[in-house]
Amino acid sequence: MSLLAKRPPYKAAFAGLAAICAVAAFAADAVSHSAAAQVRLEAQYVASLGGIPIGRGGWVIDVTDDQYSASASGGTTGILKFFSSAHGISAAQGSFANSGQPMSASYVASINYDRRMDDVRMALSGGNVTDYSAEPPLLPHPDRIPVSDADRRGVVDPISSALNRVDGASDPVSPEACGRKVSVFDGRVRYDLRSEFKRIELVKADKGYQGPAVVCAVYFVPIAGYVPDRPVIKYLIDLRDAEVWLAPIAGTHVLVPFRFALPTPIGRGVLQATEFVSAPLPHAALNVKTE
Repeated sequence: MSLLAKRPPYKAAFAGLAAICAVAAFAADAVSHSAAAQVRLEAQYVASLGGIPIGRGGWVIDVTDDQYSASASGGTTGILKFFSSAHGISAAQGSFANSGQPMSASYVASINYDRRMDDVRMALSGGNVTDYSAEPPLLPHPDRIPVSDADRRGVVDPISSALNRVDGASDPVSPEACGRKVSVFDGRVRYDLRSEFKRIELVKADKGYQGPAVVCAVYFVPIAGYVPDRPVIKYLIDLRDAEVWLAPIAGTHVLVPFRFALPTPIGRGVLQATEFVSAPLPHAALNVKTE
């Protein structure tokens, strides 16, 4: 989200889709775990703005009973490449807390914007950031709300914030998948993402999942690291029409975004899964290769 404060509208629209749904990018320096992965999701997404394709991305998520590992790659395509060439890779890993929600252990993000690198690395323990770096750092600004030590406690990274595990034996595609608040730190900005149940919809990927998805309204609440008077920040605070459609990873109670949509000043932004394939991996280990 911190990238939004520094970019014009067409770049902010793409960055917003990527930041919330983790399709556009980051690189991982993750730790291998011994637990056997039960299920892997391999998904492909297309991002569009006003009906015009602007980006593509892929997401791979491994899930066990108590751990997860997620990596993503993506970049701009089509007409947006004439304005901004952006691409990158990403990853996060962690465990599921007693509450069932993700608890980050590591996160690394590396994005190349027009040959300018943006790199974030974080280590977390018990929901608290223990070490992090962000290059380039935020530019000094007299009105920026500073990030305190307290703001880096009880948080998850942006990728982990997109994973939602619903407890219980019932169908995870239910209103209970919404109605939560996630505290996120992206290496520069601390913000909350709140969701509320709206409805259930049927979805169908070109390959893989077809069935119900739970649709949640999504609200952005900045906490620290931002400049209050920035137009993009004001826009996101006032935004009431953003939706995320959550679909399940087969064989688990974990839901992840199948579709994300929000209005922008230059057209409706949509991130849509074209492939959403889950497969059991009973003998694989949760392991993201270090780049």
